[in-house]
Amino acid sequence: MRIGELAEATGTTPRALRHYEQQGLITSARAANGYREYDARTTVRVRNIRRLLEAGLTLDDARAFLACLDGDVTAGPASARGLKVARDRLAVLDARIASQAAVRDRLAAALREAGETV
Repeated sequence: MRIGELAEATGTTPRALRHYEQQGLITSARAANGYREYDARTTVRVRNIRRLLEAGLTLDDARAFLACLDGDVTAGPASARGLKVARDRLAVLDARIASQAAVRDRLAAALREAGETV
């Protein structure tokens, strides 16, 4: 399957697929004309990568799940490494949320001081 077909089948873009390949998360063969050709099973892997990204993980985080990206990532027991990656990412997200909440509170206070209702 060519890159456009894979992109359409997985709801992503050819650019994202090239990036996943550059990051070593997926692989392709090259046709005689230089086009990338992907195995049909790559759709499962890409969908799993997308699920991990949607859950707040990064592509670097997704590497911890390479062994199970070709199947149902949610079906098997969680690995110690996968759990650590998830906990670490959650801590990063919590810190970002706390930081944004503090900025929001400062802005709301400044607006109140200016006589605005918040």
